[in-house]
Amino acid sequence: LGRRVAVLIRREYLRLVTDEAPAESLLASLTAIESVAAGLEPSWDARFADLLSGPQALELIVEVAHDLRSPLTSILFLAETLKRGRSGPITPLQERQLGLIYSAAFGLSSVASDVIELVRGGERLFGSEVMPFSIAEITESVRDIVLPIVEEKGLEIRVAHHDLGTRTGQPVALSRILLNLTTNALKFTDTGYVELAATRVSSTGVEFAVTDTGRGIPADALAMLFEPFRRRRRAGEYAFSGSGLGLSICRRLIEAMGGELAVRTSAGRGTRFSFVLDLPLAGDPSGFPEITQSVT
Repeated sequence: LGRRVAVLIRREYLRLVTDEAPAESLLASLTAIESVAAGLEPSWDARFADLLSGPQALELIVEVAHDLRSPLTSILFLAETLKRGRSGPITPLQERQLGLIYSAAFGLSSVASDVIELVRGGERLFGSEVMPFSIAEITESVRDIVLPIVEEKGLEIRVAHHDLGTRTGQPVALSRILLNLTTNALKFTDTGYVELAATRVSSTGVEFAVTDTGRGIPADALAMLFEPFRRRRRAGEYAFSGSGLGLSICRRLIEAMGGELAVRTSAGRGTRFSFVLDLPLAGDPSGFPEITQSVT
């Protein structure tokens, strides 16, 4: 409305001005009118900052994340359809490119889901239902998802699971943890390999580890490694992700299942993230792993 009023004022001024009016006076008046019009324009950066600091800030973040997740889901579906050749034959190069598209869209969709769940208090991060699952199938699935990234970077992906049988636990949460850790390892590894391993450490205990031959984590970055929504202090500084959501999600999920996320790192030699979960063999009458719902 303010812009419209300024336009009307300028139009009426030009209609009333006489031919004898000095050019300098005419230019000064028009400049003044334009300055008023510019001042009436809304300051969108200030408006956005007000929204983010207001009482509806969290809901705004959730809505943006939802808006991102919907088209990303469509991209995932289309990429998978094309990759499987359901729309016609594709070349090996196109198959690899579609794999990269799928991996990127999957990663973005996961970030959007992380934002939504953390903003809402994290209740949806932890389901109480346990079910039988194959550790081998989970690790192989994670490998298949990241394989396009591995090939693009010229790395090696290793998967090791040693006759662990069918276990009882939360396969969806476990898949999410391992995918997050593996994707991050690939991000900070330029040469060598990333290994995803599952090893039995007791009758019901299984250790999961993601090891890379990347740059390692600087000592000054370890203190803030698990903090969500952190900011890097300078360009090139180590960060699990730009927002810090990924590792925070991993730790919450692991703690909810009774484990603890550990990290061992060496500058220039690599990093190892590991955790142990109590996963009874399917059909074992000794009980099920306890799921902790309240996580700080």
